Order: sequence, then C-alpha cells, then structure tokens
Amino acid sequence: MPRANAIDRVQDVYGTSYRRLVGQLTGVTGDPVEAEDAVMEAFARAVNSSRSFLAAENPEAWLRTVAVNVTRTRWRRNRFFRDVSHRLADAESYDDLPEDRLALLAALRRLPAPQREAIALHHLADLPVHEVAEAVGAPVGTVKARLARGRAALAELLSEPDPEPDPEPDPRPDSERSTR
Repeated sequence: MPRANAIDRVQDVYGTSYRRLVGQLTGVTGDPVEAEDAVMEAFARAVNSSRSFLAAENPEAWLRTVAVNVTRTRWRRNRFFRDVSHRLADAESYDDLPEDRLALLAALRRLPAPQREAIALHHLADLPVHEVAEAVGAPVGTVKARLARGRAALAELLSEPDPEPDPEPDPRPDSERSTR
C-alpha cells in the first residue's frame, strides 16, 4: 500500500507547502501560471514515484527539486514557445500584483536561467546555498557565483529608470509657433 501512503503524505504536504512552492517557483520561472503548473506536476510525480517520495527526508525539498527539473525540461523542449508566450500573455492576469513585484518578475525574466534559479531559490525560497546547489545539481561554488552575478544584474536592471514618454509634438506648423 505504498501508493495509498503516498497519497496521504502528498495531501499533507500539499496543505503545508503548496503556496510556498508556487511562490518559490514563480521566482524561478518568472511566471506564476507556469510555476503553479510545475508544482502541480511535481505533486503528481510524488504520487507516481511513491517509494522515492516516501523515502525523502524533506518532502518539500523533494517536490521543489522535481518542480525545478520540470521547468528546466520544459524550457529546453519549448524554448521557442516560451519566448513567444511571454509576449502573448494577457496583462490583466497580473493586475493584482504590486508594481514592485511586476518589476522584479520582469527583471528576473531577463536573467539567464541558472542565475534566475539560484536567486529565486536562495532569496525567495530562503534556502541556504548548499540546498540551492542540491536542488539545481550544481557545486556550491557555482551557485555562489550565479548568486553574485544574478544580484549584480538585478541591481542594474532594477535601477534603470523607467523610460520617459516622448513629449507630444506640437501639431502647429513652424510658422505658427512662437519663438520666445
């Protein structure tokens, strides 16, 4: 009956970890809908891989690792679609997010995927560096370098001033404009 035990454990972990995992994966992906989908896929895999899930000391870490791997696989397989879909996303779906959160998500999307993953897992998920390294399958030193580069890039991206709108041109012909 490992599958029945896995379903019970998945339900327990879902109640305590789902929202946190979606928040963490939103930082990784830059897209709340994609993050939610990856987390749901991780929960489905927990049921299908019941022995592995039940043996995990930290089920939330197990799910986070699976969800990060799901996003990586999707990114590799659907690179073209991902590039196009961000441009097609309905702006209304993000209306309830604060301006600073939108700016952060936009800046995170502009980072290379390895830096974005490290930043999201360390700063948004509050994971220690060694757990980030474990989740992304990279050495600790590599994760530290990605964090440093990612923070520097984010600082630059977030400090860029918003572009000023071009002043509307004066519709009057030159001869009618006063030159004071």
